[in-house]
Amino acid sequence: MKTVTPIPRNALVWLLLSQLIVMLPHLERVPIWILLIYIGTALWRLQMYRGRAEMPSKFARVALVILATAALFYSYQSFVGLEPMVSLLLTATGLKQIEAVATKDGYTLVVLGLFICITEFLFSQQLPVVVYTLVCTLLLMASLVTLNELPGQRLAVTPLVLGGKLLVQALPMMIVLFLIFPRIGPLWSVPSKDGASITGMSDTLRPGQISQLSRSSALAFRAQFKEDIPAQRDLYWRGVVMSEFDNGGWQSVDWRSIPKSELSQMAPELTGTSLDYQVIIEPTMQNWLFALPYAESSGASIRGTTDFRLLSAKKIDNQMGYAVRSWPQAMLEVNLSDWRREVELAFPAQENPRTRQWIQALRERYSEPEALINAVLAHFRQAPFYYTLEPPQLPDQNFVDHFVFDSRRGFCEHYAYSFVVMMRQAGIPARIVGGYQGGEVNPLNNTVLVRQFDAHAWAEVWLAGQGWIRVDPTAAVSPARVESGLEAALSEAERSRLLTESPFSVLRYRNSALVNWMRLRYDTIAWRWQAFIVGFDNDGQVGLLKQLFGDIRVSGFVTAMLGSWVLVLAPLAWWLLLRNKLPLRSPAEIALIKLCRRLARLGIARKPGEGVRSLSARVNAELTAEQAAPLCIALRDVESLLYQNPIEED
Repeated sequence: MKTVTPIPRNALVWLLLSQLIVMLPHLERVPIWILLIYIGTALWRLQMYRGRAEMPSKFARVALVILATAALFYSYQSFVGLEPMVSLLLTATGLKQIEAVATKDGYTLVVLGLFICITEFLFSQQLPVVVYTLVCTLLLMASLVTLNELPGQRLAVTPLVLGGKLLVQALPMMIVLFLIFPRIGPLWSVPSKDGASITGMSDTLRPGQISQLSRSSALAFRAQFKEDIPAQRDLYWRGVVMSEFDNGGWQSVDWRSIPKSELSQMAPELTGTSLDYQVIIEPTMQNWLFALPYAESSGASIRGTTDFRLLSAKKIDNQMGYAVRSWPQAMLEVNLSDWRREVELAFPAQENPRTRQWIQALRERYSEPEALINAVLAHFRQAPFYYTLEPPQLPDQNFVDHFVFDSRRGFCEHYAYSFVVMMRQAGIPARIVGGYQGGEVNPLNNTVLVRQFDAHAWAEVWLAGQGWIRVDPTAAVSPARVESGLEAALSEAERSRLLTESPFSVLRYRNSALVNWMRLRYDTIAWRWQAFIVGFDNDGQVGLLKQLFGDIRVSGFVTAMLGSWVLVLAPLAWWLLLRNKLPLRSPAEIALIKLCRRLARLGIARKPGEGVRSLSARVNAELTAEQAAPLCIALRDVESLLYQNPIEED
């Protein structure tokens, strides 16, 4: 038989409330039945406190664990992965609520809640997530405070105030650890997020894929320029290059099929003025990065490819920042290798016979590649072609024939797809490039906000003496798409359906001056947060330490780290000691001291060694019944708190 201290009523309410709020951000990625577990166990625990329900038997609790584990396996088909592991933690915490009887169980729930707060950063480090997590941490600190309060306390904001003080006291140490503590690599690998936040361009293209992206206002990336931002028509953010045609669609060349002689990138001819900018990309679960052509990056984990793209060494499962220098006028691959020429000309001879016949007849009239390109663009411009988000469904077989000669209604991928097919049929090397075009300029911090509805596809053709040049057939059909953005290129009816996948987006209210003012200023703050806090990596830390201490040596680094801790902790400890000169007393003892002071003012001073009951008897004898009644009740309550009997636990 052992005795435990029960969780006070006030603490129980704070614990259950904080646990529910902590798990809410995970609802977008975990099964909804986990929320039902939290609500059900919380209500059952409250009924237990009120004496209307009993603790479930050990058999029932084991059965609940088995059922929850089976449900998790059914939901994910595996326990390997980030989402299943987080769901397992949430489920265990929810079930723990029902047996949270003693204060030690309350401490366990607080620690589990803090772990759940940390797991949120595995999915996002955006500023709203940080603010929400701070609120959750404050609630958990308030729960910790109430676990140490006397039973019978009423709900009040006092625990929040004290919890906030604890967080403020920890703030200096947090800053020191953030700036000084070394960035140690993980001791184990965290499983990748399966299917989480997969957004943006794919390395395959079929008609309709990009138009689906254009219904979302989700942020793809931000780019901050050191100098003037290029014009909207020049913002072609290159991401993926699709050179192979297979089963009616385009895809990137598999790097394993590239000959060794082609693996090294041919040095471009750098002409014109360069652009320097910083990009922060949202999670895509892909490796490719987006930049203006031609791009180079000094990032250690970033490399260039043979088709002049930027690739990250690992999948982008969290926000990632990288510095870029671009030369938009650079001449790329002026000398085309035989292998590359063969890849960029390959196309099934039996595909799209009507288009092949038409383009060959046009080639007889325009023998020069540039003249032929202009003739095709003129055809797109003059014939009744339409730019639309909702083109008719066309078969994969002979897609270009159906599009060019029948429907003539399409989105950017329809025009890029058809143009590249025409060029290859005419014997001109060509390929499709996927990425984004344009973006919203934030003049407050000289950044460009590129969203999913800015997704775009265009063509690149190879010309002798010029290398790869960009050709955007969509601009011939709808110049407004390139000059002013997607919204300006759509009809009013389509514009109203533009953000159907983002019903709560603030972009729906861009016409409001106040909303726009607030939105751009929030984005300025968010950029600073991502660039200076989330982006403070190993390189940034080493650079800061070199500025502060010069050459970094192990001994000097350890001295600086320990010294900074002393500088922070010593004043804080001294301040706390000065505030607590009196010996530590329990809340019941403090209440008794206050009562004795009140009685002394009434002429009844407590004698040395006098017990509470003796003091209460004197109060009854020396004061009137009206005066004595509330004081005696208070003395009796204090006595019961001082000598309360703990409950027993099997």
